[in-house]
Amino acid sequence: MSVAPLAKPSTSGGGADWPPGWRTMPHGISVGRYIDPGFLRLEFDKLWTRTWQAAARLDEIPEAGDFTVYNIGDQSVLLVRADESTVKAYHNVCPHRGTALGEGCGKFENSQIMCPFHGWRWNLHGENQFVLERQEFRGGQLQNSDVALKQVKVAVWAGFVFINFDRNAQPFEEFIAPVRDIVEGLAIEDMHHYWWKSIPVPANWKVAQEAFFEAFHVPMTHPQLEKGGAEVVRGLRDEAEFTHRYVAYETYAQGHGRFYGGKKTPMAGHINKQQQQGDPLEDMANRLMMLVDGMDAMVLKEDVEVLRSLRGKPIPEGSSLGGEYVKALYATAAAQQRPMPKPVPEILGMWGGEVFIFPNLMILPQAGNAMIYRVLPDPVDPDRCTFEIYSTRTYPAAARLERATVESVTDLHDPEQLRLIPRQDLGNIPRIQKGLHSRAMRQTWLAVEQEKLILNMHQELDRYLTAE
Repeated sequence: MSVAPLAKPSTSGGGADWPPGWRTMPHGISVGRYIDPGFLRLEFDKLWTRTWQAAARLDEIPEAGDFTVYNIGDQSVLLVRADESTVKAYHNVCPHRGTALGEGCGKFENSQIMCPFHGWRWNLHGENQFVLERQEFRGGQLQNSDVALKQVKVAVWAGFVFINFDRNAQPFEEFIAPVRDIVEGLAIEDMHHYWWKSIPVPANWKVAQEAFFEAFHVPMTHPQLEKGGAEVVRGLRDEAEFTHRYVAYETYAQGHGRFYGGKKTPMAGHINKQQQQGDPLEDMANRLMMLVDGMDAMVLKEDVEVLRSLRGKPIPEGSSLGGEYVKALYATAAAQQRPMPKPVPEILGMWGGEVFIFPNLMILPQAGNAMIYRVLPDPVDPDRCTFEIYSTRTYPAAARLERATVESVTDLHDPEQLRLIPRQDLGNIPRIQKGLHSRAMRQTWLAVEQEKLILNMHQELDRYLTAE
């Protein structure tokens, strides 16, 4: 599809003819952006047809002939591993009668893409190789080029396959530039499938992802992770050392952003006195085990075992428990020939933070592991979306890697399907969506610092939606 280049951002927070309920304001977001079917249609018309979007992880198509299908709205894209170094993206449609060429994921036999209706065939590079009764088409003059598969722009980066429907799309290098160095420093490209879950959520896609754009929901939503802060918000005490007050938020061009703890993290040697109960090593190990038990991502059990291996070892002068733990993690990884993030302050400071890649991708990194969120809009219902969680990690050189396959979650409240921390987060989201329909609710209010990533995302969204 051919679309016009993007316009400059609108200074009015929306199009001149937009209803008030669609506006982005300096300190809040109008609720119509989350609940109006007309706004959802506008997003499909002007955002998802023009923006770069993460369609897959390379782990979904690890070998030549592997394919996976990415659906966004009413558009379907066939992603194919054409050879070891090449990924192709095609409109998932046979040019004969419109049959979808692929469903789900799989492998094309004999490296041939075949229509299941009449057996037309293409090679993995989209070139037609067979048309049944070719002489009956176009007066017997049908050429292979007439029925070659239609390509979609594709870019492979950091272990992701990005696609863009716009033939005049902004170069991917420009799109990703604001966060390129950070993500590449985190070794996301070297991380591979651990587990992947898809969860239907009764909420707008933006509501779902905005729940993860800030850290100051932790005391109330995850009280086990910040007991002092939880007591403050519940009125049981007057003050506490809130972790979110140390979090730094940065917004970037193209709608991207990040937040991170920086110098006020255990890895950097900071100790929250209110969370200390006894031996500092055991306190840190117990807190990390909350993340292991609560997510099974970002922090894994073997990471905690590395920490506990330091028991009884002195901490050198000028170092800290967190610093020695980082050294031990890197020493263990080196012995296993396991890739790790760059050991530089800016990258180490991102552990436990988040990188947001517009419009719908979030990366939450740790020590050679990352939890990744992708949120996909429902094709017709603004009150529904699909929330995906990828748990990824780097592996020792000798490890056998598995192809990524998705597990469908049927109940976001089921502890057998989702661990505690995702259940806590996702449990809030339907309640937010319900509240946005209230006649008493015209707009949200945004904290100027803690929620600046939300406003930046909406301002970039407006740039797409107001384009001619």
